[in-house]
Amino acid sequence: MTTDAPRRNSDDFCYRHPDRQSFVLCQRCLRTICTECQTPAPVGVICPECLRNQQAGRSPAQRKAERRWSRPRVLSPATGRPIVTQVIVAVTTLFWLVGLIPGFGSAVQDWLLFWAPYLYPDLTGTFQPWRLLTVALVHAGFWHVGLNMLALWMIGRILEPMLGRWRFLTLYLMSAFGGSVAVTLLAFTTPVVGASGAIFGLFGALLVIGRHIGADITGIAIILGLNLVIGFIPGFNVSWQAHVGGLVAGALVGLIFARTRSVRRRGLQIGLLAGLGAVLIALLLVPPVFIF
Repeated sequence: MTTDAPRRNSDDFCYRHPDRQSFVLCQRCLRTICTECQTPAPVGVICPECLRNQQAGRSPAQRKAERRWSRPRVLSPATGRPIVTQVIVAVTTLFWLVGLIPGFGSAVQDWLLFWAPYLYPDLTGTFQPWRLLTVALVHAGFWHVGLNMLALWMIGRILEPMLGRWRFLTLYLMSAFGGSVAVTLLAFTTPVVGASGAIFGLFGALLVIGRHIGADITGIAIILGLNLVIGFIPGFNVSWQAHVGGLVAGALVGLIFARTRSVRRRGLQIGLLAGLGAVLIALLLVPPVFIF
């Protein structure tokens, strides 16, 4: 069975660089702009033309003050650097290094890893919901954290400039959350560590967004499929539940971003994301039905 290839949507590509895809809009003219064309504004970013028009309307005194007080923006989305990706990699690596400290490191890891019974006070006498997200900070060893951070770096450099910093961070956290929810539903008593669920969510979002803009997603689909299969092979000690949960959550977030990218639909986007979060929280009420 074959299907027609999706048509290329010109609205998903920079108006100045038609070969560069992006989901970021100029807050003034609402045209799509890539990272090279973005300049931070009080709200969002603006394109080069709107920037020139803005500067042309300023008085000589304002221009002099700007030259005097303006400083280089070291960490700015206009530079095209995947800031959030870099921060996540750095923080996760730091927590792995902390985990190497004798005594203290293992205590920190035990405080951050995910174990579903800690969500239910009736079972454990404690309620520790932060573990739903902090699981992404804990890793079992060098190769575990190394491969996860390499994958995050490779895909983050693509997705973060397309989505913007806050959307990318939302995607990462929602994917990690989805992975933990799936573990709660499918492997209730299994302790889990690692950012794999969040990273699978990034892959899921990239697949959905790539399909939406008409990009060739064959390579990504193959890589994703191979990694999913590995999770089901006995002896690898991999949480396929977290992978599947993160993948589904990330794909849904990517679909929301793809369908509500217009500034006029910003409210709808926030509402749909909140709704997805509410559904994930509601799913956490399911396991006790099978336990008691």
